[in-house]
Amino acid sequence: MGFVKVVKNKAYFKRYEVKFRRRREGKTDYFARKRLVVQDKNKYNTPKYRLIVRLSNRDICCQIAYSKIEGDHIVSAAYSHELPKYGINVGLTNYAAAYCTGLLLARRLLHKFGMDKVYEGQVEVTGDEFNVESVDGQPSAFTCYLDAGLARTSTGNKVFGALKGAVDGGLAIPHSLKRFPGYDLESKEFDAEVHRKHIMGMNVADYMSYLMEEDEDAYKKQFSRFIKNGVTPDTVEEMYKKAHAAIRANPVHEKKPKRDVTKKRWNRAKLSLAQRKNRVAQKKASFLRAQEQEAGDG
Repeated sequence: MGFVKVVKNKAYFKRYEVKFRRRREGKTDYFARKRLVVQDKNKYNTPKYRLIVRLSNRDICCQIAYSKIEGDHIVSAAYSHELPKYGINVGLTNYAAAYCTGLLLARRLLHKFGMDKVYEGQVEVTGDEFNVESVDGQPSAFTCYLDAGLARTSTGNKVFGALKGAVDGGLAIPHSLKRFPGYDLESKEFDAEVHRKHIMGMNVADYMSYLMEEDEDAYKKQFSRFIKNGVTPDTVEEMYKKAHAAIRANPVHEKKPKRDVTKKRWNRAKLSLAQRKNRVAQKKASFLRAQEQEAGDG
C-alpha cells in the first residue's frame, strides 16, 4: 500500500472552529442574514426592517422585525390561522392565503403607527406592478426588505404571494415582477391576469372544476374541507374579495380574554410557620390530656 497523507491531523483539529448553532441546525442562512441585517453607519441607530415570511405545512407566518445585539425584535406579526376570522376557513397555506396574510400584516402595522389612512396601498387587486411612494408632508412610506429564509425563491413561490400582499397593503418593499406567477422566462413578459387569478384563488377553483368532471371520488377526497364549509368553484373569488375588504376594515389583533382556571391540588398545601407551631401545640396539649386521664384512671 502506498503512502497516505493524513489530512485531518492534530493541527487540523486544534484550529477547527464550529459553525454557529443555527447554521449547524440548518435553520439560518448567515450569508443572506448579514446582508439583510447590516445597517449603514451614517444611519446611526435607524432599524433596518425585514419582512420575514416562513411557510409550514399548516400555517404561514409573516413578521416585521429588526435586529438588535440581543436578538431580533418583532414589531408586528400576522398568521394564516387568523384568516377564518375574515371568512377564509379553507386553503390556509395556498398562494391566495399567503397574499391575505401579507395584506393583514401590512394593514396591521400601518394601523399601529397611525399611517393606515395615508398609505392605503392598492385596494383593487389587479396582479400588476405596484410600488408605494412616500407622500409629501406625511411620514415616509414604511420600507422593509423580504427575508425568505431557506425557501427556494423560484417563480411562483408562496413567499412572493405574501410579498405582493404586503406591497398592496401599503408597505414599500423593493421587488421585481420576475418571481410572480405569470412571468414567462422565455418571452421576458409578465401576464398580470395570471397573477391575479392566483391571488384570487382561481387556479384552485379551476382545478376543483376539473376534478369534479374527471374524478368525483378524488374531488371529494382532496376537497373534503371545501365541501364541508360549502365552498364551491363559483364562490372562491367572492370569498377572497370579501376577506380583503374585511382585513382592510379591521386588521387589529384581538387578544383572547383570560379564562378563570381553578387549579386542582393533588397534595396538601404547605403550612405556614404559625400553622406548624399551632399544630405542635395541639398535639402537645392532646398528649398531656391523655397522660392526665391515665393518671386519674390509675
